[in-house]
Amino acid sequence: MAADDASATLVVVAHAGFFAVSLLLVRIDVMEHRLPDAIVLPATLGLAALFAVSGVVGGDLAPVGRAAGGGLMLFSAYLALRAAAPAGLGGGDVKLAGLVGVFLGWHGWTELVVGAAAAFVLGAACALALLVAGRAGRDTRIAFGPWMLVGAWTAPLVA
Repeated sequence: MAADDASATLVVVAHAGFFAVSLLLVRIDVMEHRLPDAIVLPATLGLAALFAVSGVVGGDLAPVGRAAGGGLMLFSAYLALRAAAPAGLGGGDVKLAGLVGVFLGWHGWTELVVGAAAAFVLGAACALALLVAGRAGRDTRIAFGPWMLVGAWTAPLVA
């Protein structure tokens, strides 16, 4: 197998793994309003490792640097948001931001910005629709993790 083929295979495996974890986390967050560390943290390390090995094998480390930077930046931004408004975001959302940032950073800086913004736009649209429909009030908790993950998957398709 050529290096380019091996690198591409690792990227496909990384995407498939992130997709599977995304589905699992959406279900858990919607049903239980939590994002378990036992899933998020190993998924972050696994995704980063697959992207890193792909970069080394393929001879292109720029996406690896973006993935690391994206994970750190999005995690830091969410950590700052949680510090500013602790009731607005859960700790699981902050940790999930690291995973989402790695994924989006791999794709590019534009994808990182679009994906991060899409989470807030989609989450706000959902909350507004629930309020207008009378299915939620000002104190209703709405899982944000699903919108982070939908934003993550939307960005590479539209950016």
